[in-house]
Amino acid sequence: MRSKPMPVTRPFLPPLDSFIPSLREIWESGQVTNGGAFHQRLEKALAEYLGVRHLSLVANGTLALIAAIRALELSGEVITTPFSFVATTNALAWSGITPVFADIDPVTLNLSPGAVEAAVTPRTTALLPVHVYGRPCDQVALQRIADRHGLKVIYDAAHAMGVRGIGADAWSHGDLSALSFHATKVFHTFEGGAIVCRDEAMKRRLDCLANHGLEGDSGLAMVGLNAKLNEIQAAFGLLHLEHLDRLIDTRRAIDTRYREALAGVDGIRCLPLPAVARYNFGYFPVLVEDGFPQSRDALCAGLRSAGIHARRYFFPLISDFAPYRELPSAAAGRLPVARRIAASVLCLPIFPGMTEADTDRVVRLIRDAA
Repeated sequence: MRSKPMPVTRPFLPPLDSFIPSLREIWESGQVTNGGAFHQRLEKALAEYLGVRHLSLVANGTLALIAAIRALELSGEVITTPFSFVATTNALAWSGITPVFADIDPVTLNLSPGAVEAAVTPRTTALLPVHVYGRPCDQVALQRIADRHGLKVIYDAAHAMGVRGIGADAWSHGDLSALSFHATKVFHTFEGGAIVCRDEAMKRRLDCLANHGLEGDSGLAMVGLNAKLNEIQAAFGLLHLEHLDRLIDTRRAIDTRYREALAGVDGIRCLPLPAVARYNFGYFPVLVEDGFPQSRDALCAGLRSAGIHARRYFFPLISDFAPYRELPSAAAGRLPVARRIAASVLCLPIFPGMTEADTDRVVRLIRDAA
């Protein structure tokens, strides 16, 4: 009998009965959106969990980036990574900003500070680094570059929910950090996102931007977005947050099992764990390198034919997509590390519902291919 298809991730869904009381409260209140009680509770709970004072909830991670860009009034060029999901760069393009791609570090897979420094021009107004797979950027080095050139910094922290102890603190670096709470993430609200900021004035600005730019009952303070998180999503987020640390512990066990089982398989390299107090184990990327008898694409196809939906995440590079490939910074010779990683990376399934048998099955197929 064919095994059930196994995706890279599967959203966590708590028992339905535990969600019913929240739905009943929403129905009885009559307020299903526009910053209701559950929105306020989730915002407070997330700020406490992350250890920050100011956080604004929004409808998704892309809107979090767009609102952050608008709040900082960026223009001209912004330096970012080609090794990310397209939302990172699309948010810049939607805002009328030219993305400038810089190469990545071969160990962290995040923006290389040296490549960033070399990419700065008089038109550069900001940096948009990504904590790829939740692995921390070199935030100290990037901030030094930003300070030296008078640049703003927005971190795309879509993968970083639940990560603690990045440097001094993940959320104390840069001007703003944008999170995604999409269903594929470690923590989700079905769809959703948030922006971490430094002060109350910026929070008020972000909240205003997320509500069309409205001020009071009849004023329009700025051109805004409709980026509000509704009450049902906020209620689910509160319930999910109660389980998050336990779910991360489950992911850690799967990660450990993969690492032990894949040790010694020639040509399969697991990325080293980042030096943080707590990692979220949101992804399990491996690099398929020389020494493995199949190409990355052949291995991916073989796994998929067996019902294992591994993902070439991130391939192609954003810089290779049609809207961006003609940019000077997208030239092949400027991004050698990013191209090498994109051609060899493969994300294996990892989600709390995986059993030891599931993990063993993935490993067995890889070992058979070897």
